[in-house]
Amino acid sequence: MARNTTARGAGRRFPGAQTWEKTPRWLRLTLMWGAGLATLAVVFLLLAVAFAARSLPSYNELKAAQNAQTIVVRAADGSEIFELGPSYGEWLDSDEIPDEMKQAMVAVEDRRYYSHPGVDPIGLARALYVALTGDGRIAATSTITQQLARNVFLNSNRTLDRKLREGVLALALEAKFSKEQILELYLNKVYFGGGAYGIDSASRKFFSHPATELSTAEAAIIAGLVKAPSRYSPTADVDAAVGRAQVVLRLMREQGRITAAQASVDPSAVKLKKDVGQNSVRYFTDWALPQLDLLLPNTMEPIEVWTTLDTGMQRAATAAVKANAPKGTQGALVSMDRDGAIRALVGGTDYVTSNFNRATVAQRQPGSAWKLFVYLAALESGYRADDTVVDAPITIDGWSPKNYNGRYAGEMTLRQGFAYSVNTIAAQLGNEVGFGTVASMARRFGIGSDISTYPSMVLGTSEVRLLDMTRAFASVADGGMAVQPYGIAKVTTADGQTLYEREPPQQVRLVPDYVASQMTDLLQAAVQTGTGRAAQIGRPVAGKTGTTSSNKDGYFVGFSSGLTTGVWMGRDDNKAVAGLSGGAAPAKAFAAFMRFAVKDRPVEPFDTDTDLPEWQVEPDEEFYYGDPEDYYFIDEQGNLIEPGRRPSEEGPASEGATERPRQPGEGADGEPQAIDDDFLDRAIGGNSQGGQGNRQQPPAQQPPPQPRQQPERNEPPQQRQQIY
Repeated sequence: MARNTTARGAGRRFPGAQTWEKTPRWLRLTLMWGAGLATLAVVFLLLAVAFAARSLPSYNELKAAQNAQTIVVRAADGSEIFELGPSYGEWLDSDEIPDEMKQAMVAVEDRRYYSHPGVDPIGLARALYVALTGDGRIAATSTITQQLARNVFLNSNRTLDRKLREGVLALALEAKFSKEQILELYLNKVYFGGGAYGIDSASRKFFSHPATELSTAEAAIIAGLVKAPSRYSPTADVDAAVGRAQVVLRLMREQGRITAAQASVDPSAVKLKKDVGQNSVRYFTDWALPQLDLLLPNTMEPIEVWTTLDTGMQRAATAAVKANAPKGTQGALVSMDRDGAIRALVGGTDYVTSNFNRATVAQRQPGSAWKLFVYLAALESGYRADDTVVDAPITIDGWSPKNYNGRYAGEMTLRQGFAYSVNTIAAQLGNEVGFGTVASMARRFGIGSDISTYPSMVLGTSEVRLLDMTRAFASVADGGMAVQPYGIAKVTTADGQTLYEREPPQQVRLVPDYVASQMTDLLQAAVQTGTGRAAQIGRPVAGKTGTTSSNKDGYFVGFSSGLTTGVWMGRDDNKAVAGLSGGAAPAKAFAAFMRFAVKDRPVEPFDTDTDLPEWQVEPDEEFYYGDPEDYYFIDEQGNLIEPGRRPSEEGPASEGATERPRQPGEGADGEPQAIDDDFLDRAIGGNSQGGQGNRQQPPAQQPPPQPRQQPERNEPPQQRQQIY
């Protein structure tokens, strides 16, 4: 009887039992363990949410709490230059907040706000799908509730741990408070830029009236700020703010939150409050302060940031850029000390008009200033400053750099080719050492942007940041040692406790000292007798001009008395600027700034007499030049000036020169020039003794120069393998 009962019971097994029994044992175990772990995870999550909800402050406590950090920024001398801190307006209850403001914020930040439990599973799934099928990055998935949890209880670190805690807190907030309460907290606490926390503070800052009076267009502008407060700030970039507001209005219309008539309002017609009190110091703080996230542990207590900025230099830099920038152009300036400390940083002519930082963010072509890396590579490969090269036609892979009027000056030294920025010489050197070698040299000296390896790269066709170019020149000024720019020296609490203090980095040699000294020799010649004469300040200066095609960019970077300064000028739309060249406005701005910046520093002659390594030493050769009236001077773009016209005359090579002509052998400060005086006399027409007669331009049939042979400069194998 029992046997029959058992048999009948066995026939009533659950559906799919046979399929389950046929499933491989490992798979059944995996599924059971997975189900068990998932159940445990859900239980753990519910317990975590319940515990977090019990631990949350009350609604009234959250209303009273201020979670923003006050930051006092100090200059190098300890004086206060800027303060960042919370600015809260009147607290608005939910029924006092305009419905347009609520709808705008929900539309742009969290369209499913009223349907999800604090974490949006649909948005999360979509983000994961994009990450798996796209570029591997997870798109923003934070709901309004998650943003509130982050703003009130957490920080902005992009870590998995922070994201998990954010999700738990969001679920806890939704469990403890209503949707209207959460939205009220969010709108009164979220950051809108310019130090404004909450919609009332933002409304008063941007529109000069309380948030209770916000129009639909104004609400759209404010809602659009949350994504990127600095980028879309209406006081800094009206066009960006209006464009973002139009996106918000479109989303509101598509989601049925406003009518078509309401969506047709023009945000550009909104009357904005004029922002005063901003100055060029903000360019520096905008660059330096984000570095605090990497320097400090998580803290919300008030702090003081001690920077490297020299307020006097900053004012001088601002004045120099404004006074010399051609009409309708922008300008930027970076000045750093020998240890990399930024003493002045100007990212534009007016921070209020545009807070875009052209010193640290913008990438523009440096023109002939890029030849620094070409000549560094040549000097490291075995060239010397006095070596002879030939200015003659050359074609490399179909590219033929030209000089002015198609004429060429023939034999000259490396020093002269650099001083007068001869294009064909740079092309020859780049072709000989290898364009990849030049690119590697630029990388070595801190150029972080993309670098072309096409032949024309030797003329500065790759776009770079002014900060990076200034850093490279500073490394040459420091004898070939790497220089790391920095703006924060230390961070303390309000009561003086040190949270961070910069330690000098380990020294790294980029090139041998004799290479750096010879490069300094060339840079000094460019200022004394070449294209950079407008940068003279009455003491030793070394530097290089740069001008791009059609006069779109003007560059000058140079150093003196331990201070390296870079200047860029041009238009943001990359249009040509009549008369703009590196040897004119940028060099003049450099000189105007440096006269003030180094006035209290000792005069430091350049050390250009470093002994060469034995493998590189060979007999010198002298090349004499003919009548000065027949000599071809070369401007900063490698173009020749007609015979018989001196650089002191009006023309590209003398642009900006106002001082009396120097006497033979006399430098910018009246001291002997660092380069060979006899050579300079002959080069600039001081005398013609020992010359080659009335030497004219080379015959047209003269063939292009061949790659130079250097059998006598074969260095030992270990020397060639050394990496700098």
